Formats: sequence, C-alpha cells, structure tokens
Amino acid sequence: MTFNDDARIDTSKVQRRKGGRAAAIGGGSVIGVLVLYFASSLLGVDLTPLAGVFDGGSQPGSSSEQTADLSHCSTGAAANQSDECRMVAATDSIDTYWEDQVRGYRSPGMILYDGSTSSACGTASNAVGPFYCPSDESIYIDTTFYDTLRNDFGASAGSLAQMYVLAHEWGHHISNLTGVLGQVGNDSGAASGSVRLELQADCYAGAWVGAATTIKDADGRVFLEPISKAEIADALDAAAAVGDDNIQQSAGQRVNPDGFTHGTSEQRQRWFVEGYQNGPMSCDTFSVSASKL
Repeated sequence: MTFNDDARIDTSKVQRRKGGRAAAIGGGSVIGVLVLYFASSLLGVDLTPLAGVFDGGSQPGSSSEQTADLSHCSTGAAANQSDECRMVAATDSIDTYWEDQVRGYRSPGMILYDGSTSSACGTASNAVGPFYCPSDESIYIDTTFYDTLRNDFGASAGSLAQMYVLAHEWGHHISNLTGVLGQVGNDSGAASGSVRLELQADCYAGAWVGAATTIKDADGRVFLEPISKAEIADALDAAAAVGDDNIQQSAGQRVNPDGFTHGTSEQRQRWFVEGYQNGPMSCDTFSVSASKL
C-alpha cells in the first residue's frame, strides 16, 4: 500500500517517545497475545492472561523518556521509506477518515516508542505488542513488533499488513467512543463479547482500507495510491496469523473454542472483508447470531 509521494502528512497527531525503561510485560494487547502464546509454549506456563487490558497502572511517560521530532515524516515519500513514518502517515489518513464517520468523534492518542513506555493501562512493551488503552484513549506501538510478526510467526509484514494492525487498534477506539467497548467484559468463548469486539475492530479496519484511496490530506491530495490484490492478501495474512485457532496451534495446543478471545483466522479475515466491501455500518458484530460470526 503506497502513499502518494506528494501527500502532506500532519505529524502532530503522533508522539514519538525514546529513552524508556527496558522492556517489561504489562498492560494489554490485541496482537501481542502472539508473543505471550509463544512464551507460554517455551516455558510451559500460560502467560496469556497478561495480555488483558486492565484499568489503572502507571501513568503515561517516564522521567527518562524524551519526545522525538517527527518532522522527517511529513511527506508520503517518507512514509514509503520507513515503518515509523508509515505509522505517522497512516495515523493521519485513519484519523481523517473517522472524523467523517462518527458523531462526536475525538482522536485517540498515538504513541510510537522504543522498548517500553508507560500507559494508563500499565507498561507498553515490545513483548506485549500494539494495543489500545481505553483509560487514556491512546494507541501504543513499538514498530519493532513488525519484525516479530514477520520473523517469529511467519506472517506478512508488508505495508498494508502493518497499517491493518494500526487500523484494528483504531477500531477499538471507535468501539470505545460508541460505548460498546465499555460493555464487554473479559469473557472468552467462540461467541463471547471479547470475540465480537475483536471482529468488530477487524471490520472497522477493513472499512478504512476500503475508503483509503479516497481520503485526502489538508491540501486535497489523496494519501494513498490504488491498493493491489497482493496488498489485500498481505492484510488478510496478518489477520489470519492472529486468529485464535492459529495461535493455539502455533503454541502446540489443540484448538479450544472455549478459550477464544479474538476469533478464528477465517472469522478475522471475513469481517475485515465485510468492512472493506460494505463500510462501517456493516460492522455490528454484536447483533449477529453465533453461527453468523
């Protein structure tokens, strides 16, 4: 998924933190559950409960952290050259899209960091992966996560696959704004609220991708060039990699629907396509029967 080289990117929507503490597991994660499953299989201990988002914890920012300048990410050309600038540009595009979709919309915080940083949901780290924290309405991403996704789990980490991860976390922000997220507990199971919430985020991610080539920067230039079939396949590959059944099998476990919290690979792909083809109004995963999830 290629940005228009001349697109103007608003870098003020992203905070880049550097100089945080050494990585520590904490906070919550959607995609980061992969790493915890992998560690569980090595240690013989179930570490996956650590991936649940919890309220409270330490407050954002540590005394050793500094905020880095992102002015080098102000063009689409820069976004095509680095993961960091790609996340900055995708933030501008996704934020611009949702401004027109949700009444009373407010932008989430977007924090890129190295190693670890503090959030209102606990420690964000590269061991946990990207996540949305509802307590401070912010998304946290260590861009080295994409190397983990690619090297440790064999998933595609192409440009659209990377932006799918961000768009998925943004989907949780939309569910939070609409009040849906606050009504979902920490239950598990094939038709649980947790699974429905994750599939809704996948659908919202697909909705943005479906509109992405029409979204324009402040100067009226489209952010992104047309999307290829190969790029869509990359995003679907990333969605499949984080399906509960695939994660359980990768950890050497049998597939156990009672333990599902995110949905199967097939479901995650299907709901992404639903949003991609039909937009955000088709993403009410809470009104469909279990057989339709």
